Amino acid sequence: MSSKYSVDEKGFYGEFGGAYVPEILYATVRNLQEQYLGIVESDDFKREYHQLLRDYVGRPSPLYFARRMSERYGCQLYLKREDLNHTGAHKINNTIGQILMAKKMGKTRIIAETGAGQHGVATATVCALMGMRCEVFMGATDVERQHTNVERMRMLGAEVHPVRTGNMTLSDACSEAIRDWCCHPQDTFYIVGSTMGPHPYPDLVARMQSVISEEIKWQLQEKIGRDYPDYLVACIGGGSNAAGTIYHYMDDERVRIVLAEAGGHGWKTDHTAATIHRGTVGILHGAKMLVMQDDDGQIQEAFTISAGLDYPGVGPMHCNMAKTGRTQVFSINDDEAILGGYELTRMEGIIPAIESAHAIAALSKLSFKADDVVVLTVSGRGDKDVETYLANKQMAKEYGNF
Repeated sequence: MSSKYSVDEKGFYGEFGGAYVPEILYATVRNLQEQYLGIVESDDFKREYHQLLRDYVGRPSPLYFARRMSERYGCQLYLKREDLNHTGAHKINNTIGQILMAKKMGKTRIIAETGAGQHGVATATVCALMGMRCEVFMGATDVERQHTNVERMRMLGAEVHPVRTGNMTLSDACSEAIRDWCCHPQDTFYIVGSTMGPHPYPDLVARMQSVISEEIKWQLQEKIGRDYPDYLVACIGGGSNAAGTIYHYMDDERVRIVLAEAGGHGWKTDHTAATIHRGTVGILHGAKMLVMQDDDGQIQEAFTISAGLDYPGVGPMHCNMAKTGRTQVFSINDDEAILGGYELTRMEGIIPAIESAHAIAALSKLSFKADDVVVLTVSGRGDKDVETYLANKQMAKEYGNF
């Protein structure tokens, strides 16, 4: 699908994007740039990819009318239930596609970075499915707070490398994965988990996740007799879930796009991951994007209660769309996200991932008309976050009294 917000032939989205890679990776990245479109647009790939999405992942994911939440916010709220996918998040849409691509390119070893562990689990899952060697890089801080996902990866046969540099979170895991890739470019395929990294990764990941908005179109047509909502709402870290949610609506000006990034203690404080609010143009992990950095260009640590949103950059597609005003971006603080997660839990019986809870919290910042159709993507389930929810229930107001 071509859009004015799509990547151009040089790998840029407006001023953002590109491929800034060390010389040792140049040939590998160039090879991927030359091959990826031919592979993902081939009938062979499409057939295998869509069959796995249907029979293995369990797609399509439901579009669920949230009656009680609709009444609360005075709109028609539909939840896109990515939390019901195999492995419990949207991440597997992408790992299925990328591992098929890796096989077609003759790679035998898979590496990945992970924050909350959802992308790591999804990568380890498809590696087990395909019988491929898998190594996952994860910040030591995240290894501790997402212990269940670490054990799931190990059960699936992946080797998990705790990264002890920097803040010991997602950004450091990315750096370590790229370092490893530099040492093993011949046999290794790096499955990037979000719409970040050097071109073609932001476009590749967005294409793999675009199944989300593809389904929203026909599901809305079935339910309300038209294929577009008035609002799309999604959380954003690196941007894969947001990209998948908005992909087929980027040029449709009838649809307001609302994204929720992680404010931590507040975007004006030193404890935040609100890159679109705080960032300036820089280069991180192979692409030009908005980056949280100091005056000397040193990357600043991202801080948030959500392990899946603590990235000090944001994908170039989203940087461009925010800069041009196509997206409205809210910074959601930790306490607002915790309250949002509890609210969905108590009102609809759905425990969302803390990442997704940021999107729920954005609803209270919007004013809806009674007939506004709002589609919000629940990017993942909250099993991995139960301990964090319980440890912070004082933030949940009336829902925390138990």
